[in-house]
Amino acid sequence: MKNFPKNFIWGTATSAYQVEGGWNADGKGPSIWDDFVRRPGTIKHGDTGDVACDHYTRYKEDIRLLKDLGVSAYRFSVSWPRVIPEGTGQKNQKGIDFYRSIADELLEAGITPYVTLYHWDLPSKLQERGGWTHRDITGWFSEYVETMVKAFQGMVKNFIVINEPSVIAYVGHYQGVHAPGIRSKQAYLAASHHLNLCHGDSMEIIRQLCPQAKAGSTFTHFPIRPVSDHPEDIRAAQMMEAVWENAYLDPIFLGKYPALLEDDFDEFVKPGDMNRIYSPGDFMGLNHYSPDYGKADSQDAFGAVLDYAHDSKSDLMDDQHTDLGWIIEPEALYETLMNIHEKYRSPAIIITEGGCAYNDGPGQDGKIHDNRRIRYYEKYLTEIQRAMEHGVDVRGYFAWSFLDNFEWGEGYSARFGLVYVDFDNQLKRIPKDSFFWYKNRIGQ
Repeated sequence: MKNFPKNFIWGTATSAYQVEGGWNADGKGPSIWDDFVRRPGTIKHGDTGDVACDHYTRYKEDIRLLKDLGVSAYRFSVSWPRVIPEGTGQKNQKGIDFYRSIADELLEAGITPYVTLYHWDLPSKLQERGGWTHRDITGWFSEYVETMVKAFQGMVKNFIVINEPSVIAYVGHYQGVHAPGIRSKQAYLAASHHLNLCHGDSMEIIRQLCPQAKAGSTFTHFPIRPVSDHPEDIRAAQMMEAVWENAYLDPIFLGKYPALLEDDFDEFVKPGDMNRIYSPGDFMGLNHYSPDYGKADSQDAFGAVLDYAHDSKSDLMDDQHTDLGWIIEPEALYETLMNIHEKYRSPAIIITEGGCAYNDGPGQDGKIHDNRRIRYYEKYLTEIQRAMEHGVDVRGYFAWSFLDNFEWGEGYSARFGLVYVDFDNQLKRIPKDSFFWYKNRIGQ
């Protein structure tokens, strides 16, 4: 594999709910995920993030591991209800100090903090008031962003405003399998538009309060292919591209909603909204794992669904799939990067998540020989280099994830980490072989 540019950003990432634990510690308020995991049947094995990796008390130990890994950057998120327990109003200084301490430790270790301001844990009190479906959330979110940007002044110069708005809106408000568990087309549309507005408003706040900062949001993007060559499935794939990807990227980078959804969004768009939303930022964050499929469904409100279970290559051996069954197709990342480059006027791209779930545990020697993860990273990084050779401006790569953690609906049954966490033995951290491979890759 060729070397990357000397200034290439090598990082790894986590999110607050997935690693912190301390769900009600030191004045933290509840989030919609604290509520959602307590609904019977929502999470595999009934797992919760109440303790997770206990990063809340072990962050110094974890940052020492990050320093040993040799990353130049670490992406972590802020839990909104940890710093503003009810979402607005009274601030929780202990929560703010916790995140400032993380940033301090990172800087002391020579690691650049990348802060995700929203990674899905909306304060429960705001959900009671309508959450993302209520237009007033633009003001609530602005108050929160202003609080954190001011708290991080002089420490943090890289912000990711919102992580994966499509997952928040579609999976959480349309499919209902993520928090807050709503199943409504209107809720999806309202949440999507308000997420877009919050992105634009937050970019303006960051520009005003921290002009030297680099900021953008992160989007999950992948090729969506029709399950067949029938016209209805081809149209379904196009519709799911609009619903899953273009409903966010088009307004933010092109200033308009995709044609397939314009009429649907009309009732939510008020004068001046599209100007507020149109804010490409300093980079586009990209989370990419696997391609997906669009399938016609006359019972669905959009007439189309994502059919991830469909795999035209299902006869391939297991080395073509992760332990979650996700398809390993490195070329899909190249295709995604080229599509973004061509459609959205060559934005700078930071790959803010990339990785794979393999549940390898300690062998007889006590080590974790996750060779499949190493092969995965080798192949995907090669495709990034190929895209860069064709003019795509990729600035960095953040491996998902730093630690095995609470993987949303999968609970603790899916391990993405470079570091093994023994959830049955005092949360012991064991760097995997992929940890040492990544360390060597960074050093080249």
